Amino acid sequence: MDLKLNIDAGEYLPLREVVFHSLREAILTGQLQPGERLMEIQIAEKLGVSRTPVREAIRKLEIEGLAVMVPRKGAEVAKITKKQLRDVLEVRKAMEELAVQLACRRISKEAVKELEEAHLEVKKMAMDMNLTALVKADVRFHEIIYNAADNERLLQILNNLKQQMYRYRLEYLKNKKNHELIIKEHADILEALQTLDMDHATSAIRQHISNQENGVIALLEQTENQNE
Repeated sequence: MDLKLNIDAGEYLPLREVVFHSLREAILTGQLQPGERLMEIQIAEKLGVSRTPVREAIRKLEIEGLAVMVPRKGAEVAKITKKQLRDVLEVRKAMEELAVQLACRRISKEAVKELEEAHLEVKKMAMDMNLTALVKADVRFHEIIYNAADNERLLQILNNLKQQMYRYRLEYLKNKKNHELIIKEHADILEALQTLDMDHATSAIRQHISNQENGVIALLEQTENQNE
């Protein structure tokens, strides 16, 4: 377990928050795998802290759905299940359809330019085979659309789903076969927003998220078959 504490020198954070962010980052990047036990003593020793902030951090991870308590075993990294995936992506799909519809009415020329640049960044990271940067670029592409929708409540809902959506993005983009598809889908969404075509934008974002759902479900089913 090679965990590192990332502290922003310009901002004070309680130790429990530093530990929480370190563990969450390790989970989201796959450093801590689904089903892996979160052993308080081991984590505390690795991070050079007491068990108290580790225990508090694990509780926060439970609230975010990134950790679960297993009877007689303790805490472990939450596994990605088909039910959880569908629950999150059903909400994401509905919210992102609304976001592109609102963006078609409200997007500025500057935001369209940002989206074009974000699209190019996704293509570059896919060609460089830089998975972490590719996921980050994909997040940026979608966040530009969220902001262009100019609806604070919608943005709040999407931000609440951000961490779980990140996990699914990461799993989906681990498969290099999906890189070409995501570039094509982003180009389709971009074109719809450039032309302010609401119907095109809605269908494009719906297909984009459905493909991610199907891709991750296929991966989960493959893993289930291997474990049988």
